[in-house]
Amino acid sequence: MRTKPLLVLLIGVCFLTSGSVALGQAPMAGKQVAAATTVKVKGEDGEREVTLRYLIYLPADYDAKPAEKWPLVLFLHGSGERGDDIEKVKIHGPPKLVSQGKEFPFVLVSPQVPTGSRWNAEELSKLVDALTNTYRIDRQRLYVTGLSMGGSGTWSLVAAYPDKFAAAMPLCGRGDLEAVERLAKTPIWVLVGAKDREQTVQNCQEMATALAKAGCKGRFTLYFELPHDCWTVTYNNPETYTWLLSHRLATSQ
Repeated sequence: MRTKPLLVLLIGVCFLTSGSVALGQAPMAGKQVAAATTVKVKGEDGEREVTLRYLIYLPADYDAKPAEKWPLVLFLHGSGERGDDIEKVKIHGPPKLVSQGKEFPFVLVSPQVPTGSRWNAEELSKLVDALTNTYRIDRQRLYVTGLSMGGSGTWSLVAAYPDKFAAAMPLCGRGDLEAVERLAKTPIWVLVGAKDREQTVQNCQEMATALAKAGCKGRFTLYFELPHDCWTVTYNNPETYTWLLSHRLATSQ
């Protein structure tokens, strides 16, 4: 591996335990639970309400340190984990590791999109804002990462909200070259397997090159022997989280 260098309208928060819904029941520190938050976003006929389902994990010592504000990592899954079974979100990435007993020093939020849908930047931004208002979150330390479709969602979210995230890490997802100037404000680590689809590899290389020329303080990793699945090795690598958490916004947003 080589590396180179809104206004929030929160309607309600529900936590799902054993198939039931309990309004306002907070998750336990060190545990990953299913939850749902309803936000208002723009629609063709004005505002519309959207309920977003997600997994949320609080650090093990979240309750023991009541004065501390925590980083938040938003994880976006790939197309294969879409649907209405929130357990599918645990198939890959950080939520999988948490389900296996891994502990992280940040709040982890892993939403799910319905079958046939793709990531919506406004919905994700409103979700992050709602959770930031609900939990003790450091607004200068918000991060986003995702794989495949979630990698593309990561690109779109940062492009739409270039001053929101302290760092981003899209894996094997295609970005928009026309959005590079907005994206370059955020440190971005682009990762892809060399044996992935040719269009995906080319796009990731072009995005990384364009970002570097635009002054982005990021990285590019091409895994020479890996196919589409470059996420297993990435999310198992402690350097992934060290790099993300090393960044913070210069001022609170």
